[in-house]
Amino acid sequence: MKRTLILALAAAIMLMAFAGCANNAPKTDFGVDSGKEVYKVGVTQFADHPSLDNCREGFIEGLKEEGFEEGSNLEIDFQSAQGDMNIANQIAQNFANTGKDIVCGIATPSAQALYNACYEKKIPVIFNAVSDPVGANLAESRDKALEGITGVSDELPVEEQLKLIREILPEAKKIGILYTTSEANSVSTIETYKELAGNYGFEIVEKGIGTQAEIPQATDVLLSEVDCISNMTDNTVVASLSVVLEKADAANIPVFGSEEEQVANGCIASAGLDYFNLGIQAGKQAARVLKGEEISSIKYETMEESKITINKAVAEKLGIEIPASVLDKAEEK
Repeated sequence: MKRTLILALAAAIMLMAFAGCANNAPKTDFGVDSGKEVYKVGVTQFADHPSLDNCREGFIEGLKEEGFEEGSNLEIDFQSAQGDMNIANQIAQNFANTGKDIVCGIATPSAQALYNACYEKKIPVIFNAVSDPVGANLAESRDKALEGITGVSDELPVEEQLKLIREILPEAKKIGILYTTSEANSVSTIETYKELAGNYGFEIVEKGIGTQAEIPQATDVLLSEVDCISNMTDNTVVASLSVVLEKADAANIPVFGSEEEQVANGCIASAGLDYFNLGIQAGKQAARVLKGEEISSIKYETMEESKITINKAVAEKLGIEIPASVLDKAEEK
């Protein structure tokens, strides 16, 4: 009888220990408890500039449209990496350690940092404004997501941009592009420009930089070699767009943007994306996960339509006439 009691007690202790381990074990998938009253969402963007700000505001709006609203059933923790990869990694680690239900990384470096930090904790990651998710190792292919992550790509409509530049500058031959050599999305987009430029009679002249401090000198060199500049969504360059525009204006050389905010800030025109709508798409993806859908079954999306935007005041200042073929399809900033 005594031996039986001892064995029973030992079995009970083992069951309790097993249960304790099970309670502390990591989740086995990237699902979210859809029965929560308040969901904790971490949002981080790599740099502070209008394009990424619009992504963030759109993301919050997309969640709201699907029934998830801050102050009601949503708690949003937003942090900016201020263009610093070390800060991006710190933010990602903080989100991973503070029990977020889902996180969103805006721009490639922040998305990569989140995925690296949150994968083991089984926290689903939504990326936004990532030009080349496959090249950035954030998706397996266009049709297949990686485990635990999906999002919305801001793959630029490069061919539409080249067509626009040719319409506005029929005599131009060389397009200059500034880019950060460590940004995977920029490197990928440069290659697309090179592949397509010849179809429109252009040569691409590129200048790679490592930090913001290199932008003034690189811009001076580039302006001496080209007929115009085409700006991308490179976070480091966009954060210093005012420097590029000031120097280009002094040289009487037009700068084409990659989205409407850049045009509003002084670029002559763009065939780009609506970053607020880009954010809405990502917000709706996040809502699907919060409602119980497995994130790994959601393939990443891209914006289907480009948007032509022009700045007539800048064109007049530079002495460039915008043709009627562009005016008819453009929105003015």
